[in-house]
Amino acid sequence: MGDLKARIAARGAALGFDVVGFARAEISEAQREGLQDYLAAGHHGEMAWMAARAAERGDPKKLWPDVKTVISVGMSYAPASDALAGLAVKDAGNISVYARGRDYHDVVKGKLKHLAQFVAAQGVGVKVFVDTAPVMEKPLAQSAGLGWQGKHTNLVSRRHGSWLFLGEIFTTLEVAADTPHEDLCGTCRACMTACPTDAIPEPYKLDARKCISYLTIEYDGPIPETFRPAMGNRIYGCDDCLAVCPWNKFAAAGREQKFAQREDLVAPKLAELARLDDAGFRQKFAGSPVKRIGRNRFARNVAIAVGNSGDTSLLPAAQALAGDGDAVVAEAGAWAVVMLRTV
Repeated sequence: MGDLKARIAARGAALGFDVVGFARAEISEAQREGLQDYLAAGHHGEMAWMAARAAERGDPKKLWPDVKTVISVGMSYAPASDALAGLAVKDAGNISVYARGRDYHDVVKGKLKHLAQFVAAQGVGVKVFVDTAPVMEKPLAQSAGLGWQGKHTNLVSRRHGSWLFLGEIFTTLEVAADTPHEDLCGTCRACMTACPTDAIPEPYKLDARKCISYLTIEYDGPIPETFRPAMGNRIYGCDDCLAVCPWNKFAAAGREQKFAQREDLVAPKLAELARLDDAGFRQKFAGSPVKRIGRNRFARNVAIAVGNSGDTSLLPAAQALAGDGDAVVAEAGAWAVVMLRTV
């Protein structure tokens, strides 16, 4: 079986995965309790799907009773330049690094299916997941030795820092599990200190309701005004807690060309983004994960960035958004008008 593990790992590397590990198909009691505490505290915000399938999330065998092993894979998307440089360009929007290239769901799943075919050829069952099912991928990745869950709750790798896309193959294949990765955060609190909205109140605990990534991507209502100034020009996601991790100094730029950033998604001008209608939005973000939030949610984020810009030349853009047919966009646009008129 050791030789089979090595062959699976080698096949994964040939397909472009930077790390491949093996774990038993189980979640520890402490991890299940952590999930329940997270949900009970309401820290998942309006992500009702997390609570709806919590039992499956806390036990892989409830998702698929026959699973024996989880093969966890990671692909680096480490940026070649400073991930936070765009925050200083006030008349432009800042898009999270992971969303500046092709949608990772499609890229990782495509490669993972090829690896799953290789595993299935051993006469075993397989199921493939890439962030689309109730799978606690980060605890499983830690159990498989890929890295550890940092204090920001994301996976951290010694070789790839905080920049890994994850995927899993559930299989009926029985092989020896790899050694779980130790936690190497130590006394560091850089990610907690860096969070613009104090969304990491304690180590290893994230309150999504305060998280800019959640607010700009998952949440579809009016963003609470208390968080708007801290959002700055972040119009899709936030990289602050990831980018400041000291382990990133060991990370080389990701190798997958499909994750290479599109130049038009690096500091795109807010004035241009504010003019996008639904068709224009879909065209601009075709193939990008940004597309999944829809034009209206995106326009709301753009309006807040316009209001935070301090650039009065953007007042016409704010006024146009204030007249938008979507009530949430219009409210954010009206807020932006007020902010710019008080500059």
